[in-house]
Amino acid sequence: MTLVLAHRGANRELPENTVAAFRRALALGADGVELDVQRTADDQLVVCHDAATPAGSIGELTVEQACAALPGLPTLAEVLDASLGRLVNVEMKNLPWQAGFDPDDRLSDLVVALLRERGGVDDVVVSSFNLESIDRVRAAAPEVATGFLVMGGDPVRALEWAAERGHSALHPAVAMLDGAHLGEVVTRAHGAGVAVNVWTVNDVADLIRLRDAGVNAVITDDPALARAAYGAPPA
Repeated sequence: MTLVLAHRGANRELPENTVAAFRRALALGADGVELDVQRTADDQLVVCHDAATPAGSIGELTVEQACAALPGLPTLAEVLDASLGRLVNVEMKNLPWQAGFDPDDRLSDLVVALLRERGGVDDVVVSSFNLESIDRVRAAAPEVATGFLVMGGDPVRALEWAAERGHSALHPAVAMLDGAHLGEVVTRAHGAGVAVNVWTVNDVADLIRLRDAGVNAVITDDPALARAAYGAPPA
């Protein structure tokens, strides 16, 4: 079964990365959601894609200041509460060229700490384009599923890196999985015990070919479209 994960929630109907957008996506039949998490200056975890705000970078603001600058900005804990019982793909934002980059990678430590404080009630996969960040999560909490995000290059080599480091999933961009690579990547991944979760899939033809190839999940801006293509979720 291929799962449907709503990219930043039902972002075509409601503001992305908000509790309302995530709840709406689940109401539309998504099996789970994908979100972006960033660290504030006072080491709180908030859900937003871009670090820039009208008041400055998220990493330079306290959580109170960030919420004032971005009304409706949720904490990661609030989104996890709204998504209990569903899969949540937590993408950590901490790359050297991004605003607010933290070379000490406190974001990874804070995500692990929050998940542990919550007593393991959440079904999550923690992903990042930064391989060192998910390595850090895996080293600190091997019980937490981790996914390597990639958007270009050789998907087979990316899979090898993920598998060699013990990560649970590969998250390739849909454009990387053309006819020449899709079957090989899925077969090799599943042989290594690695899930394949593909982003961002908004075309019915892509949804069908990925499902038929056996990918584990698709991340989509249109959860209603994907749900219709795949049929009703299992009871």
